[in-house]
Amino acid sequence: MNTQSEGERVRGWLTGRLPAGWFEGEPEVSIDRDEILVVGRIAAPEQGDGVSAAERSAAEEGRIKQFREDTREKRIEIARELEHATRRKVAWGVRAGETRTVFTSLSAPVMTRLRQPERQVLDTLVDAGVARSRSDALGWCVKLVAQHSESWLGDLREAMAKVEDVRRAGPDATSPDSSED
Repeated sequence: MNTQSEGERVRGWLTGRLPAGWFEGEPEVSIDRDEILVVGRIAAPEQGDGVSAAERSAAEEGRIKQFREDTREKRIEIARELEHATRRKVAWGVRAGETRTVFTSLSAPVMTRLRQPERQVLDTLVDAGVARSRSDALGWCVKLVAQHSESWLGDLREAMAKVEDVRRAGPDATSPDSSED
């Protein structure tokens, strides 16, 4: 099953399984090889026009904390079911107003081989206090690349989906019109 169709199945399953009223609209669902991240939008607290950014942010964080506590048991139950079905960990997050918080998230080790110039880049980030470790520095670099090349990465993902479609339609594909004797 390709990533796109798997994403559609997970989103469909969540649509049927999530309690009505949890989120405003459909949740944002991100899937990779290791994890499914579900981030839903909840109503931001109503506040007057003259509130400061700090007060607004604190109110949104409080609303998110309340949602997290109120839904904990049900989220765990749903996550276990989805983890069993997909063999991936499930993480949850919420967006209220301008505040987005991810409650739990998998930190997956990734093995890599770096030559000295690449290690020196990571060590410079650590020495400068930008990152606590080489691992943090590498994560920082990946985030920076993703931030500055999102359209290119989107084009690449789209091209990969097209390749998957071509593979499925290849000579080994079974058509509904073919019959075996």
